[in-house]
Amino acid sequence: MGEFNKKYNSGEKRNFAPKNFDRKPRFDKPRNFERDQENSEHKTEDFIFGLRPVMEAIEAGKTIDKIFVQGGLQGDIYADLKKLLKKHNIRPNTVPIEKLNRFTRKNHQGVVAFISEIPFYKIEDLLPQIFEEGKVPFLLILDRLTDVRNFGAIARTAECVGIDAIVIPDKGAAPINSDAIKTSAGALYNVKICKENNLAHVVDFLQQSGVTVFAATEKADKLIYDANFSEPCAIVMGNEETGISKEVMHHADEKIKLPITGKTQSLNVSVACGAILYEAVRQKIVI
Repeated sequence: MGEFNKKYNSGEKRNFAPKNFDRKPRFDKPRNFERDQENSEHKTEDFIFGLRPVMEAIEAGKTIDKIFVQGGLQGDIYADLKKLLKKHNIRPNTVPIEKLNRFTRKNHQGVVAFISEIPFYKIEDLLPQIFEEGKVPFLLILDRLTDVRNFGAIARTAECVGIDAIVIPDKGAAPINSDAIKTSAGALYNVKICKENNLAHVVDFLQQSGVTVFAATEKADKLIYDANFSEPCAIVMGNEETGISKEVMHHADEKIKLPITGKTQSLNVSVACGAILYEAVRQKIVI
């Protein structure tokens, strides 16, 4: 021990730099990055698990945002849950048990459901009400938008411009959780959300009801300034990576785009949506 103290109390300079100091830094994603990113979309206070608790939540009138069911799940209680889901028109997402385990390590019994603070509507019920109120329908369709913060930002803009309803698919859409509400600055409490099974069928229904459907895509020839937003209309915005699905794009009345003159050939979807919505507002004010 004396030799140890003598060596380290001598005042001698010591080099604690790493031996391989010239090694290139790593920019790999941290381990479990995808899992952590997925879990961040679903806050623990937003979900419940277990067959009986989920059934009780549905029967109590709670709004189910998403429900995940383990593939191959069987049993009498699950059979009762399936009947309840069908009765309330809730479509479950069938997933492997590993996905459920990422939500919780507790005994989930093969079922995890996410609760939404926001009530959901059906566009076929809502659209007649909009017409009856003497309003010109102004709708927004979000086709498989998955980023929670993009969704929240768009909802905030949509509420500011007076959108009557936002239509989203019941599968493949961003969860409407506390993050989405926070990002929307509470706007999600003030704008109606319609969750639908098939967006292409929604487009057909809107067209038959006299609503023109505009699909926003960089492949369009028409600029937003040449579109007529003063009549009943719905604007479709697509997924952050893949854009609008082929089926919805095929059904749309017109394709529109924003002018891009710089070297960067794309905009964030929430920014693009805001620009389009405010052009529509400008036209409505001028008219």
